[in-house]
Amino acid sequence: MAENQNPGVVIVGGGLAGAKTAEALREQGFTGAVTLIGGERHLPYERPPLSKEHLAGAKQLPDFTVHDADWYREHSIDLRLGVRATAIETLARRVTLDDGQALDYSALVLATGSSSRRPPIPGSDAEGVHYLRTIEESDAVLAALTDGARLAVVGGGWIGLEVAASARGRGVEVTVVEASVLPLLAAMGPELAQVFADLHRQHGVDLRLDAKVAAITVAGGRATGLQLADGTLIEADAVLVAVGAAANIELAQDAGLTLAAGGIEVDAGLRTSAPDVYAVGDIAAAAHPLFGTRIRTEHWANALNQPAVAAANILGGAAEYANLPYFFTDQYDLGMEYSGHSAGYTQVVLRGDAAAREFIAFWLDENHRVLAGMNVNIWDSTDDIKALISARKPVDPQRLADVSVPLGEQL
Repeated sequence: MAENQNPGVVIVGGGLAGAKTAEALREQGFTGAVTLIGGERHLPYERPPLSKEHLAGAKQLPDFTVHDADWYREHSIDLRLGVRATAIETLARRVTLDDGQALDYSALVLATGSSSRRPPIPGSDAEGVHYLRTIEESDAVLAALTDGARLAVVGGGWIGLEVAASARGRGVEVTVVEASVLPLLAAMGPELAQVFADLHRQHGVDLRLDAKVAAITVAGGRATGLQLADGTLIEADAVLVAVGAAANIELAQDAGLTLAAGGIEVDAGLRTSAPDVYAVGDIAAAAHPLFGTRIRTEHWANALNQPAVAAANILGGAAEYANLPYFFTDQYDLGMEYSGHSAGYTQVVLRGDAAAREFIAFWLDENHRVLAGMNVNIWDSTDDIKALISARKPVDPQRLADVSVPLGEQL
């Protein structure tokens, strides 16, 4: 597209994905107008540290801010913070903002991210009830993690468990209530979910499984704990509700874009159903060239890497996002990286010492092809794991489990 004949690119979303889209456009030579709309008043920042290094006291907001203010000025990015988009007109190619302004676009990138799910639990509006999605919310959780305090966590997913680990490191008594029979069951499957259940119990977490929260108990307007469906009372000084996230797709839905998998349907080039409208990050339910299915994951790696593909296609390219899903966690003495997509697995192969938490887990399909791999406290193995997944060839499960056979010799 001729840059002198269009109003430029508008990016809606002021997180990592939005900032990386602006960066990718400039790095790939786009010299037209770029406007970045961010609902928060902070410069775009990364989310993983909110439940990891920030709660551990290892990082402050400037440490995980994507770019400083000078970068946006130097790269001629029109940064609009504290402003939200309220409507998209795809035929008119226009975005309306809540400050009354309207922006025309030649290309639009949606990078609106996710929001914490807020189930209708009685008492959830009380003081001392926390969610974790913004820096302010992370600061509030951190303030509650004082030595000897009691924290009740609703939900045994990644956020809940990472906060539990940080809290235990600060001398906080922690109870985690999870509706499933194991934490992380949907993400890990029973074989590996048990590893995380054992990990937290060994570090003193009171893990209540197959348990339902009936209400958050309140006294004087402040949360005092949880009441479970069976009548059990759990006393706490603070409550964290961490039951997952929902993609922010209201704008897209109202604009008539096709939705899928709880997000916005995009092709492998991250194009939505509307001309010159793209979606990146948490909201992108993208066709994956390797797996032959549509994948939407709320992971940092997508927000980091998808923008370069969207930018290339805005500039007339034919790029596809073929990166393997990837995420990581650090809890107590367990550090891990996960690559791939385990949906439809029929077998788990463990390589190493699971009891010592130094192993690699592989998820295999019925044809013994590696779908996903997770390295736990074993480093410099991610490239080999990704190669096994990308090869889409059968492996011998016994050889795969044999640590004397290098990963590079498995195919």
